[in-house]
Amino acid sequence: MEKFDVAIVGAGAAGLMCAAVAGQLGLRVVLIDHATRLAEKIRISGGGRCNFTNINAGPANYLSENPRFCRSALARYTPRDFLDLLKRHRIAWHEKHRGQLFCDESAEDIIDMLRKECATGHVHWRMPCAVHTVAYTEAGGLHRYHLTTDAGHIAAKRLVIATGGLSIPKIGATDWGYRVARQFGLEIVEPRPALVPLMFDASTWAPFAGLSGLSLEVEVSTGKGKEAGSFLEDLLFTHRGLSGPAILQISSFWTPGQPITLDLAPAFEIEAALFEAKATSKRQLGNLLAQWVPARLADAWVANSGLSPQARVQELPDKALRTLAQAFSGWTLKPCGSEGWRKAEVTRGGVDTRALSSATLESRTQPGLHFVGEVVDVTGWLGGYNFQWAWASAVACAGAMSDSIASARAAGSVPG
Repeated sequence: MEKFDVAIVGAGAAGLMCAAVAGQLGLRVVLIDHATRLAEKIRISGGGRCNFTNINAGPANYLSENPRFCRSALARYTPRDFLDLLKRHRIAWHEKHRGQLFCDESAEDIIDMLRKECATGHVHWRMPCAVHTVAYTEAGGLHRYHLTTDAGHIAAKRLVIATGGLSIPKIGATDWGYRVARQFGLEIVEPRPALVPLMFDASTWAPFAGLSGLSLEVEVSTGKGKEAGSFLEDLLFTHRGLSGPAILQISSFWTPGQPITLDLAPAFEIEAALFEAKATSKRQLGNLLAQWVPARLADAWVANSGLSPQARVQELPDKALRTLAQAFSGWTLKPCGSEGWRKAEVTRGGVDTRALSSATLESRTQPGLHFVGEVVDVTGWLGGYNFQWAWASAVACAGAMSDSIASARAAGSVPG
Protein backbone atom coordinates (compact mmCIF):
# COMPACT_ATOMS: atom_id res chain seq x y z
CA MET A 1 0.00 0.00 0.00
CA GLU A 2 1.30 3.43 -0.97
CA LYS A 3 0.52 6.36 1.30
CA PHE A 4 0.15 10.00 0.25
CA ASP A 5 -1.03 13.27 1.70
CA VAL A 6 -3.30 13.82 -1.30
CA ALA A 7 -4.73 11.62 -4.03
CA ILE A 8 -6.13 13.53 -7.02
CA VAL A 9 -8.29 11.66 -9.50
CA GLY A 10 -8.44 13.35 -12.91
CA ALA A 11 -5.45 14.80 -14.76
CA GLY A 12 -7.21 17.52 -16.73
CA ALA A 13 -6.83 21.25 -16.22
CA ALA A 14 -8.06 21.35 -12.61
CA GLY A 15 -6.34 18.13 -11.54
CA LEU A 16 -2.97 19.10 -13.00
CA MET A 17 -3.07 22.55 -11.45
CA CYS A 18 -4.16 21.22 -8.06
CA ALA A 19 -1.43 18.57 -8.07
CA ALA A 20 1.27 21.05 -9.07
CA VAL A 21 0.36 23.64 -6.43
CA ALA A 22 -0.19 21.09 -3.65
CA GLY A 23 3.12 19.41 -4.44
CA GLN A 24 4.99 22.70 -4.46
CA LEU A 25 3.45 23.54 -1.10
CA GLY A 26 5.13 20.47 0.36
CA LEU A 27 2.42 17.80 0.15
CA ARG A 28 3.07 14.29 -1.12
CA VAL A 29 0.69 14.03 -4.06
CA VAL A 30 -0.37 11.24 -6.39
CA LEU A 31 -2.23 12.14 -9.60
CA ILE A 32 -4.37 9.38 -11.12
CA ASP A 33 -6.13 9.26 -14.49
CA HIS A 34 -7.63 6.45 -16.57
CA ALA A 35 -6.76 8.04 -19.93
CA THR A 36 -3.78 7.03 -22.02
CA ARG A 37 -3.18 10.59 -23.24
CA LEU A 38 -2.74 13.51 -20.86
CA ALA A 39 -5.16 16.46 -20.78
CA GLU A 40 -6.90 15.81 -24.07
CA LYS A 41 -9.51 18.49 -23.42
CA ILE A 42 -6.77 21.12 -23.11
CA ARG A 43 -5.17 19.79 -26.29
CA ILE A 44 -8.29 20.16 -28.45
CA SER A 45 -9.52 23.45 -26.99
CA GLY A 46 -9.44 26.70 -28.91
CA GLY A 47 -8.79 24.99 -32.22
CA GLY A 48 -5.59 23.50 -30.79
CA ARG A 49 -4.33 26.76 -29.28
CA CYS A 50 -6.18 26.57 -25.94
CA ASN A 51 -8.37 29.49 -24.94
CA PHE A 52 -6.78 29.24 -21.49
CA THR A 53 -8.56 32.13 -19.74
CA ASN A 54 -10.52 35.31 -20.28
CA ILE A 55 -9.09 38.56 -18.97
CA ASN A 56 -12.62 39.67 -17.97
CA ALA A 57 -13.46 36.56 -15.92
CA GLY A 58 -15.60 37.31 -12.89
CA PRO A 59 -18.52 35.79 -10.98
CA ALA A 60 -21.08 37.25 -13.41
CA ASN A 61 -19.71 34.99 -16.15
CA TYR A 62 -20.69 31.76 -14.39
CA LEU A 63 -23.90 29.78 -13.96
CA SER A 64 -24.73 27.78 -10.85
CA GLU A 65 -27.64 26.94 -8.57
CA ASN A 66 -25.56 28.88 -6.02
CA PRO A 67 -24.18 31.81 -8.07
CA ARG A 68 -22.13 33.30 -5.21
CA PHE A 69 -20.12 30.13 -4.71
CA CYS A 70 -17.42 30.85 -7.31
CA ARG A 71 -16.54 34.31 -5.96
CA SER A 72 -14.00 33.27 -3.36
CA ALA A 73 -11.80 31.13 -5.61
CA LEU A 74 -11.99 33.51 -8.58
CA ALA A 75 -10.97 36.47 -6.41
CA ARG A 76 -7.91 34.66 -5.05
CA TYR A 77 -6.56 33.39 -8.38
CA THR A 78 -7.17 35.75 -11.29
CA PRO A 79 -6.38 35.66 -15.02
CA ARG A 80 -3.37 37.86 -14.26
CA ASP A 81 -2.04 35.19 -11.92
CA PHE A 82 -2.24 32.61 -14.71
CA LEU A 83 -0.53 35.01 -17.11
CA ASP A 84 2.31 35.36 -14.59
CA LEU A 85 2.69 31.57 -14.72
CA LEU A 86 2.84 31.66 -18.52
CA LYS A 87 5.45 34.41 -18.35
CA ARG A 88 7.68 32.27 -16.14
CA HIS A 89 7.48 29.52 -18.73
CA ARG A 90 7.96 31.95 -21.65
CA ILE A 91 4.71 31.00 -23.33
CA ALA A 92 3.56 33.59 -25.86
CA TRP A 93 -0.12 34.42 -26.05
CA HIS A 94 -2.56 36.83 -27.69
CA GLU A 95 -6.04 38.24 -27.14
CA LYS A 96 -8.37 37.16 -29.91
CA HIS A 97 -11.86 38.39 -29.14
CA ARG A 98 -13.60 39.97 -26.14
CA GLY A 99 -10.92 39.12 -23.63
CA GLN A 100 -10.32 35.56 -24.88
CA LEU A 101 -6.65 34.61 -24.50
CA PHE A 102 -4.95 31.95 -26.64
CA CYS A 103 -1.47 30.48 -27.00
CA ASP A 104 0.44 31.84 -29.98
CA GLU A 105 1.76 28.38 -30.79
CA SER A 106 -0.10 25.39 -29.39
CA ALA A 107 -2.22 24.04 -26.54
CA GLU A 108 0.69 21.65 -25.98
CA ASP A 109 2.50 24.60 -24.39
CA ILE A 110 -0.08 24.66 -21.57
CA ILE A 111 0.12 20.89 -21.07
CA ASP A 112 3.93 20.95 -21.00
CA MET A 113 3.86 23.84 -18.52
CA LEU A 114 1.54 21.99 -16.16
CA ARG A 115 3.61 18.83 -16.47
CA LYS A 116 6.74 20.79 -15.52
CA GLU A 117 4.94 22.41 -12.60
CA CYS A 118 3.95 18.95 -11.38
CA ALA A 119 7.56 17.80 -11.71
CA THR A 120 8.67 20.77 -9.58
CA GLY A 121 6.19 19.62 -6.95
CA HIS A 122 7.48 16.01 -7.16
CA VAL A 123 4.00 14.75 -8.06
CA HIS A 124 3.67 10.97 -8.41
CA TRP A 125 1.87 9.75 -11.55
CA ARG A 126 -0.45 6.80 -12.01
CA MET A 127 -1.59 6.92 -15.64
CA PRO A 128 -3.27 5.17 -17.32
CA CYS A 129 -4.79 3.82 -14.14
CA ALA A 130 -8.44 3.19 -13.30
CA VAL A 131 -9.81 3.61 -9.77
CA HIS A 132 -12.17 0.74 -8.95
CA THR A 133 -13.32 1.53 -5.41
CA VAL A 134 -13.07 4.33 -2.88
CA ALA A 135 -13.42 3.72 0.86
CA TYR A 136 -13.05 5.93 3.92
CA THR A 137 -11.76 5.02 7.35
CA GLU A 138 -11.49 6.99 10.55
CA ALA A 139 -9.73 5.83 13.69
CA GLY A 140 -8.11 7.65 16.58
CA GLY A 141 -8.97 11.01 15.06
CA LEU A 142 -7.18 10.14 11.80
CA HIS A 143 -9.04 9.69 8.53
CA ARG A 144 -7.87 8.20 5.27
CA TYR A 145 -9.22 7.44 1.84
CA HIS A 146 -8.41 4.02 0.42
CA LEU A 147 -8.42 3.56 -3.34
CA THR A 148 -8.15 0.24 -5.13
CA THR A 149 -6.64 0.92 -8.54
CA ASP A 150 -4.95 -0.77 -11.47
CA ALA A 151 -1.69 0.24 -9.77
CA GLY A 152 -2.61 -1.31 -6.43
CA HIS A 153 -3.89 0.05 -3.12
CA ILE A 154 -3.42 3.78 -2.49
CA ALA A 155 -4.17 5.54 0.82
CA ALA A 156 -4.37 9.30 1.25
CA LYS A 157 -5.37 11.79 3.92
CA ARG A 158 -7.29 13.80 1.35
CA LEU A 159 -9.04 12.93 -1.89
CA VAL A 160 -9.63 15.44 -4.70
CA ILE A 161 -12.11 14.65 -7.46
CA ALA A 162 -11.16 16.48 -10.66
CA THR A 163 -12.75 14.15 -13.19
CA GLY A 164 -14.80 16.75 -15.08
CA GLY A 165 -18.28 16.35 -16.46
CA LEU A 166 -19.95 14.34 -19.21
CA SER A 167 -19.04 16.43 -22.24
CA ILE A 168 -17.13 14.86 -25.14
CA PRO A 169 -17.27 11.17 -24.10
CA LYS A 170 -14.96 10.15 -26.95
CA ILE A 171 -12.03 11.59 -25.00
CA GLY A 172 -12.92 9.72 -21.82
CA ALA A 173 -15.63 11.68 -20.00
CA THR A 174 -17.57 9.59 -17.45
CA ASP A 175 -19.87 10.08 -14.47
CA TRP A 176 -17.27 8.67 -12.04
CA GLY A 177 -16.98 11.90 -10.06
CA TYR A 178 -20.73 12.11 -9.57
CA ARG A 179 -20.84 8.51 -8.37
CA VAL A 180 -18.19 9.21 -5.73
CA ALA A 181 -20.10 12.30 -4.62
CA ARG A 182 -23.29 10.29 -4.19
CA GLN A 183 -21.39 7.55 -2.37
CA PHE A 184 -20.53 10.07 0.33
CA GLY A 185 -23.99 11.63 0.49
CA LEU A 186 -23.52 14.74 -1.68
CA GLU A 187 -26.33 15.89 -3.96
CA ILE A 188 -25.91 16.34 -7.72
CA VAL A 189 -27.51 19.14 -9.72
CA GLU A 190 -28.75 17.32 -12.82
CA PRO A 191 -26.00 17.46 -15.47
CA ARG A 192 -26.93 18.58 -18.97
CA PRO A 193 -24.99 19.56 -22.09
CA ALA A 194 -23.84 23.19 -22.25
CA LEU A 195 -22.02 25.30 -24.84
CA VAL A 196 -23.66 23.05 -27.42
CA PRO A 197 -25.38 23.52 -30.83
CA LEU A 198 -29.19 23.45 -30.88
CA MET A 199 -31.39 21.44 -33.26
CA PHE A 200 -34.90 21.88 -34.70
CA ASP A 201 -37.40 19.41 -36.07
CA ALA A 202 -37.15 18.76 -39.80
CA SER A 203 -40.38 20.54 -40.80
CA THR A 204 -39.51 23.70 -38.86
CA TRP A 205 -36.02 23.78 -40.24
CA ALA A 206 -36.72 22.83 -43.88
CA PRO A 207 -36.83 26.47 -45.14
CA PHE A 208 -33.43 27.19 -43.61
CA ALA A 209 -31.50 23.92 -44.04
CA GLY A 210 -30.05 25.22 -47.30
CA LEU A 211 -28.37 28.07 -45.40
CA SER A 212 -25.89 25.69 -43.78
CA GLY A 213 -22.51 27.39 -43.41
CA LEU A 214 -23.92 30.92 -43.38
CA SER A 215 -22.78 33.11 -40.49
CA LEU A 216 -23.78 36.54 -39.17
CA GLU A 217 -23.79 38.54 -35.94
CA VAL A 218 -27.08 38.37 -34.02
CA GLU A 219 -28.49 39.06 -30.61
CA VAL A 220 -29.89 35.90 -29.03
CA SER A 221 -31.87 35.59 -25.82
CA THR A 222 -33.87 33.10 -23.78
CA GLY A 223 -35.41 32.68 -20.33
CA LYS A 224 -36.97 35.12 -17.90
CA GLY A 225 -35.89 36.89 -14.75
CA LYS A 226 -32.81 35.46 -13.05
CA GLU A 227 -32.74 32.63 -15.58
CA ALA A 228 -32.56 34.98 -18.59
CA GLY A 229 -29.55 35.15 -20.87
CA SER A 230 -28.73 37.43 -23.82
CA PHE A 231 -25.65 37.60 -26.05
CA LEU A 232 -24.44 39.56 -29.06
CA GLU A 233 -22.35 37.02 -30.95
CA ASP A 234 -21.92 35.25 -34.30
CA LEU A 235 -24.56 32.75 -35.39
CA LEU A 236 -23.89 29.77 -37.69
CA PHE A 237 -26.60 27.95 -39.66
CA THR A 238 -26.21 24.16 -39.90
CA HIS A 239 -28.11 21.41 -41.70
CA ARG A 240 -29.98 20.51 -38.50
CA GLY A 241 -30.15 23.80 -36.65
CA LEU A 242 -27.99 26.58 -35.24
CA SER A 243 -24.47 26.80 -33.87
CA GLY A 244 -21.71 29.37 -33.54
CA PRO A 245 -20.72 31.36 -30.43
CA ALA A 246 -24.19 32.94 -30.05
CA ILE A 247 -25.92 29.57 -29.80
CA LEU A 248 -23.22 27.93 -27.69
CA GLN A 249 -23.56 30.78 -25.20
CA ILE A 250 -27.34 30.73 -25.04
CA SER A 251 -27.47 26.92 -24.83
CA SER A 252 -26.21 27.12 -21.25
CA PHE A 253 -29.31 29.16 -20.35
CA TRP A 254 -31.77 27.21 -22.52
CA THR A 255 -33.92 24.44 -21.07
CA PRO A 256 -35.90 21.89 -23.14
CA GLY A 257 -39.29 23.18 -24.23
CA GLN A 258 -38.19 26.80 -23.98
CA PRO A 259 -37.97 29.09 -27.06
CA ILE A 260 -35.04 31.26 -28.07
CA THR A 261 -35.36 34.67 -29.73
CA LEU A 262 -33.02 36.06 -32.39
CA ASP A 263 -32.55 39.61 -33.63
CA LEU A 264 -31.04 38.98 -37.07
CA ALA A 265 -29.87 42.57 -37.56
CA PRO A 266 -29.27 44.04 -34.10
CA ALA A 267 -27.39 47.07 -35.44
CA PHE A 268 -30.37 48.31 -37.46
CA GLU A 269 -33.94 49.52 -36.87
CA ILE A 270 -35.42 47.32 -39.57
CA GLU A 271 -39.00 48.59 -39.33
CA ALA A 272 -38.00 52.25 -39.67
CA ALA A 273 -35.63 51.42 -42.52
CA LEU A 274 -38.33 49.50 -44.42
CA PHE A 275 -40.84 52.33 -44.17
CA GLU A 276 -38.22 54.87 -45.21
CA ALA A 277 -37.41 52.72 -48.23
CA LYS A 278 -41.09 52.41 -49.10
CA ALA A 279 -41.33 56.17 -49.29
CA THR A 280 -38.15 56.75 -51.28
CA SER A 281 -37.20 53.60 -53.20
CA LYS A 282 -38.43 51.16 -55.83
CA ARG A 283 -36.01 48.41 -54.74
CA GLN A 284 -36.95 44.78 -54.46
CA LEU A 285 -37.54 43.53 -50.92
CA GLY A 286 -34.84 40.84 -51.07
CA ASN A 287 -32.20 43.29 -52.30
CA LEU A 288 -33.14 45.78 -49.62
CA LEU A 289 -32.83 43.28 -46.77
CA ALA A 290 -29.51 42.10 -48.21
CA GLN A 291 -28.06 45.44 -47.09
CA TRP A 292 -28.32 44.23 -43.51
CA VAL A 293 -27.99 40.43 -43.67
CA PRO A 294 -26.46 37.96 -46.16
CA ALA A 295 -28.47 37.78 -49.39
CA ARG A 296 -29.15 34.04 -49.02
CA LEU A 297 -30.74 34.64 -45.63
CA ALA A 298 -32.73 37.63 -46.90
CA ASP A 299 -34.27 35.60 -49.74
CA ALA A 300 -35.02 32.57 -47.54
CA TRP A 301 -36.52 34.76 -44.83
CA VAL A 302 -38.78 36.69 -47.19
CA ALA A 303 -39.95 33.52 -48.91
CA ASN A 304 -40.70 31.87 -45.55
CA SER A 305 -42.77 34.95 -44.63
CA GLY A 306 -45.05 34.36 -47.63
CA LEU A 307 -43.64 37.26 -49.63
CA SER A 308 -41.58 37.36 -52.80
CA PRO A 309 -37.96 38.56 -52.68
CA GLN A 310 -38.67 40.28 -56.03
CA ALA A 311 -41.61 42.28 -54.64
CA ARG A 312 -41.14 46.06 -54.76
CA VAL A 313 -41.03 47.42 -51.23
CA GLN A 314 -43.21 50.42 -52.16
CA GLU A 315 -45.96 48.07 -53.34
CA LEU A 316 -46.24 46.15 -50.05
CA PRO A 317 -48.86 47.02 -47.41
CA ASP A 318 -47.70 48.66 -44.21
CA LYS A 319 -48.99 45.70 -42.20
CA ALA A 320 -46.86 43.24 -44.19
CA LEU A 321 -43.74 45.35 -43.72
CA ARG A 322 -44.42 45.78 -40.01
CA THR A 323 -44.99 42.04 -39.51
CA LEU A 324 -41.83 41.23 -41.48
CA ALA A 325 -39.73 43.68 -39.46
CA GLN A 326 -41.03 42.45 -36.12
CA ALA A 327 -40.34 38.83 -37.04
CA PHE A 328 -36.90 39.76 -38.38
CA SER A 329 -35.85 41.44 -35.15
CA GLY A 330 -37.66 39.00 -32.89
CA TRP A 331 -37.47 35.59 -34.57
CA THR A 332 -38.76 33.19 -31.91
CA LEU A 333 -38.33 29.47 -32.41
CA LYS A 334 -38.28 26.42 -30.20
CA PRO A 335 -35.37 23.94 -30.41
CA CYS A 336 -36.30 20.26 -30.30
CA GLY A 337 -33.05 19.48 -28.52
CA SER A 338 -29.30 19.94 -28.56
CA GLU A 339 -26.47 18.04 -30.23
CA GLY A 340 -25.88 16.40 -26.84
CA TRP A 341 -22.80 15.31 -24.98
CA ARG A 342 -20.74 14.49 -28.07
CA LYS A 343 -20.76 18.16 -29.16
CA ALA A 344 -21.09 19.90 -25.79
CA GLU A 345 -17.96 21.74 -24.72
CA VAL A 346 -18.85 21.62 -21.02
CA THR A 347 -21.39 20.28 -18.54
CA ARG A 348 -23.92 22.43 -16.74
CA GLY A 349 -24.76 21.07 -13.28
CA GLY A 350 -22.67 18.72 -11.18
CA VAL A 351 -21.80 18.42 -7.51
CA ASP A 352 -24.14 20.71 -5.59
CA THR A 353 -22.07 23.62 -4.28
CA ARG A 354 -24.28 23.94 -1.21
CA ALA A 355 -22.51 20.81 0.01
CA LEU A 356 -19.04 22.39 -0.43
CA SER A 357 -16.99 25.14 1.19
CA SER A 358 -16.41 27.96 -1.31
CA ALA A 359 -13.03 28.68 0.32
CA THR A 360 -11.62 25.13 0.29
CA LEU A 361 -13.82 23.14 -2.16
CA GLU A 362 -14.15 20.54 0.63
CA SER A 363 -17.33 18.69 1.46
CA ARG A 364 -19.07 20.17 4.47
CA THR A 365 -20.06 16.71 5.72
CA GLN A 366 -17.27 14.42 4.50
CA PRO A 367 -13.84 15.37 5.91
CA GLY A 368 -10.98 15.52 3.43
CA LEU A 369 -13.09 15.10 0.28
CA HIS A 370 -12.71 17.91 -2.29
CA PHE A 371 -14.18 18.62 -5.74
CA VAL A 372 -12.62 21.01 -8.28
CA GLY A 373 -13.21 22.10 -11.86
CA GLU A 374 -16.04 21.02 -14.13
CA VAL A 375 -17.33 18.27 -11.84
CA VAL A 376 -18.72 21.06 -9.63
CA ASP A 377 -21.96 22.92 -10.44
CA VAL A 378 -20.15 25.98 -11.79
CA THR A 379 -20.34 26.56 -15.56
CA GLY A 380 -18.60 29.41 -17.34
CA TRP A 381 -19.48 31.26 -20.51
CA LEU A 382 -17.77 30.43 -23.78
CA GLY A 383 -14.38 32.09 -24.13
CA GLY A 384 -11.87 30.80 -21.56
CA TYR A 385 -14.05 31.17 -18.46
CA ASN A 386 -14.23 27.44 -17.72
CA PHE A 387 -10.45 27.09 -17.75
CA GLN A 388 -10.19 30.02 -15.34
CA TRP A 389 -12.57 28.23 -12.97
CA ALA A 390 -10.42 25.11 -13.26
CA TRP A 391 -7.25 27.03 -12.33
CA ALA A 392 -8.89 29.05 -9.54
CA SER A 393 -10.76 26.19 -7.86
CA ALA A 394 -7.65 24.00 -8.02
CA VAL A 395 -5.41 26.63 -6.41
CA ALA A 396 -7.96 27.32 -3.67
CA CYS A 397 -8.23 23.62 -2.91
CA ALA A 398 -4.47 23.01 -2.92
CA GLY A 399 -3.79 25.93 -0.60
CA ALA A 400 -6.49 24.84 1.84
CA MET A 401 -5.18 21.26 1.96
CA SER A 402 -1.65 22.46 2.58
CA ASP A 403 -2.74 24.74 5.41
CA SER A 404 -4.85 22.02 7.02
CA ILE A 405 -2.21 19.29 6.87
CA ALA A 406 0.54 21.64 8.03
CA SER A 407 -1.56 22.72 11.00
CA ALA A 408 -2.31 19.11 11.91
CA ARG A 409 1.36 18.17 11.70
CA ALA A 410 2.35 21.11 13.87
CA ALA A 411 -0.21 20.00 16.45
CA GLY A 412 1.13 16.45 16.26
CA SER A 413 -2.23 14.98 15.33
CA VAL A 414 -1.17 13.80 11.86
CA PRO A 415 1.98 11.76 11.20
CA GLY A 416 4.40 13.37 8.76
